[in-house]
Amino acid sequence: MAHIFYKYQGTGNDFVFFDNRQLTFSKNDTNLIARLCDRRFGIGADGLILLENDETTDFKMVYYNADGNESSMCGNGGRCIVAFAKFLKIIEDKTTFMAVDGLHEAIITNETVALKMQDVEGITRGESYSFLNTGSPHHVTCVNDVKSVNVKEEGAKIRYGTPYNEAGTNVNFVTRIKDNHFMVRTYERGVEDETLSCGTGVTAVALAMYDQNNTNASTVLLETQGGNLEVSFTKTDGKYTNIWLKGPAQQVFKGEIQC
Repeated sequence: MAHIFYKYQGTGNDFVFFDNRQLTFSKNDTNLIARLCDRRFGIGADGLILLENDETTDFKMVYYNADGNESSMCGNGGRCIVAFAKFLKIIEDKTTFMAVDGLHEAIITNETVALKMQDVEGITRGESYSFLNTGSPHHVTCVNDVKSVNVKEEGAKIRYGTPYNEAGTNVNFVTRIKDNHFMVRTYERGVEDETLSCGTGVTAVALAMYDQNNTNASTVLLETQGGNLEVSFTKTDGKYTNIWLKGPAQQVFKGEIQC
């Protein structure tokens, strides 16, 4: 069966999109989803996202990792699906939608999408890292020179190591540039490699850097290999609220594939 698909990217984090409001896509075919995300034998992407109808909001986001498995929240994917929904004329410049971690709000300005993330209450501090969940689990560790880190090798060790083990975690390596400006590289579980950017990852980094007193700013600039993102937040009584992830989200191309 021929399906129309769309390719979007947000700071180099790329996704295959299907308009699945008519429920024509085979959602339980893990091998198919993995093949579509394969960069040699498929379309190629860090993940696959379905836009579906939702009874109480503008639409629903269903996200799959590149390995074909449905996964936790994807921040850049969330920003991209908002751009996709506007392209489909489902929304205009503001929206609410449902994702695996609950309700999200978003605002579009030109090709920039600001996505409101879920509140974060707990940040666990280890000897040389922080761990928190920003819709997906993230390990955050500071390094002297993030450009020199072998992210795939070092990230895999942490992703599968104690205390994460089988459940695993995403892994972020961070170097402070100045004040509220940090450079970030991320190993993503499900992709099992470094991605050019990770939305929930840079959100975790911003909160962790504030928690570690590496910045006193509540608006943080995160530089990734795919571009720059901005995270702003409010901290009250140990809880992080009003968390917004902001950056570009662009359609790359449209195509048709037999699947």
